[in-house]
Amino acid sequence: MPSALSTSLLRASKALPGWVFAGLLAFAPLTGQAQGFAAYITPPRFEVQATAGQSLRQVLEIQHVGPQRGNYRIYTTDWILNPDNSVTFSDELAADSCRPWVAIERRELVIEAGARYRYRFEITPPAGTPARECRFAIMVEGLEPAQVQGSLNFPVGGRIGVIVYAAIGDAAPQLEIAGTRVVVAAGKPVAVVDVRNRGNAHGRLEGFVNGTDADGARFEMAPSDLPILPGETRAVPISPIVEDGKTAPAVRFPLVVRGKLEWGKNSVPLDARFAP
Repeated sequence: MPSALSTSLLRASKALPGWVFAGLLAFAPLTGQAQGFAAYITPPRFEVQATAGQSLRQVLEIQHVGPQRGNYRIYTTDWILNPDNSVTFSDELAADSCRPWVAIERRELVIEAGARYRYRFEITPPAGTPARECRFAIMVEGLEPAQVQGSLNFPVGGRIGVIVYAAIGDAAPQLEIAGTRVVVAAGKPVAVVDVRNRGNAHGRLEGFVNGTDADGARFEMAPSDLPILPGETRAVPISPIVEDGKTAPAVRFPLVVRGKLEWGKNSVPLDARFAP
């Protein structure tokens, strides 16, 4: 029998790469529009290699697209990836936080309308740090709340979190398929592989596999770009690849999927029958 699954998993299967949080800090009416927070940030995430005892400098670009100058506060947070694939940020230091190793360029920033700013930060793992992954987020928060116009009129703020993964030494993922199943998301069955990470750094499944459904229709399929953190098992949807401008094909279960899924220079075979 299919198990229930929140719609966040279905959304994750169609999400852009990376774990980027961007949103209003208050709920606005659907007809409202916030004008105060207007920033684009690239890249959406960092996946870098660091060496104990050495500083690693990185740069993210903040583009302010508002009609007036923008004022921002920038800071680091810890974060956890929840079972429903949402991210929870925390200002408090986690037990294994590596944020004390992180230096940011400045805590407040003013960017002129339409301008871009290259913002620097450094990661310096202490000498002798064993192989591990350093994970944190750089938060960019608007300082001036905007007035949302609609059925209600109240101030809102916004922030964007850029996730940073820094593998120290020879830290690496070790992924394996722990099981396959069908779940229900938004009222539709979805093929899912449960992926276990026995390594000491996060990993992501990649690659393409071939699916054949109950009607004999064939699909090229790919795993969702979800990070599997060390020591965890995460449900990763396998979905048909949809070309831009086209709708997702209807898949009739049972579905047979064959091929190889990849992570880094490694691969794992998949030969499974997904049936509700």
